Amino acid sequence: MTMANKKQEVPAAQIIDGKAVAKKLRESIKRHVEVLIEDHKILPGLAVVLVGDDPASAIYVNNKEKAAKEVGMRGFVHRLPQNTSQDEILKLIAQLNADKKVHGILVQMPLPKQIDSATILKTIDPAKDVDGLHIENMGRLMADLPGLVPCTPMGCIVLMKTIQQNLTGLHAVVIGRSHLVGKPVGQLLLRENCTVTTCHSRTPNIAHIAREADILVVAVGKPKLVKADWVKPGAIVIDVGINRTDEGKIVGDVDFDAVSKVAGYITPVPGGVGPMTIACLLGNTVAAACRQNELTVPHIG
Repeated sequence: MTMANKKQEVPAAQIIDGKAVAKKLRESIKRHVEVLIEDHKILPGLAVVLVGDDPASAIYVNNKEKAAKEVGMRGFVHRLPQNTSQDEILKLIAQLNADKKVHGILVQMPLPKQIDSATILKTIDPAKDVDGLHIENMGRLMADLPGLVPCTPMGCIVLMKTIQQNLTGLHAVVIGRSHLVGKPVGQLLLRENCTVTTCHSRTPNIAHIAREADILVVAVGKPKLVKADWVKPGAIVIDVGINRTDEGKIVGDVDFDAVSKVAGYITPVPGGVGPMTIACLLGNTVAAACRQNELTVPHIG
């Protein structure tokens, strides 16, 4: 084969291994928990509330309970039946808010239809809101004040910084504007001195905008939405999507096989952002325990 006919080789993207990064983060958290126990006699406690029998939610809660125990925390899981009333959950949250052994509270979503999620979230003590979704913590994030930050967005930033520690000046494009991921990750990127563009379902020419991104974060819940021609060569691509195909396969919002031939770095699904969410939840619980006891919040990482 002559050089003229030989195809140019396109280097594959480096995989950002969320499992490995999360493992390292959990090891750091475990050391901080040991210090809290040994030096301050404080055992961080994480309470998780699960309502109903959704199989995926049950798996997530079991994973959180296991992870908390592995780092030496006390884990409390309150499993309630599907027909639990909103008043019953509010009563439980009030008890957890008052319990000094509980430093972090997480109510697993989604909730049954008879329960208003917004009412539940705003009832959690902001100091114990380790999911970072209380309106006070959201406001603190917007105002660049200390507070508990949503776990998945925080995990996204940690993964980016394993590739490039200083993100100053980079153009980040976020596809998705949810309260859970899109909006908070945009704020965290602004904290890192990125220039941030947010795209959503009403944005024209999304592919053109995405191609300008040094960092591309995708969180929309549409399987394989982002194709190779949406991505700038060498970009960092963070895929937050978790979708199940008709064949039962788990895929992200990014067409991994195609995009990995163009991007410089990419998170897989599964095994990318997912493991970071639980690790950051544990980190938030340590931070909450420190603040509630007027201790300096350690840098975890």
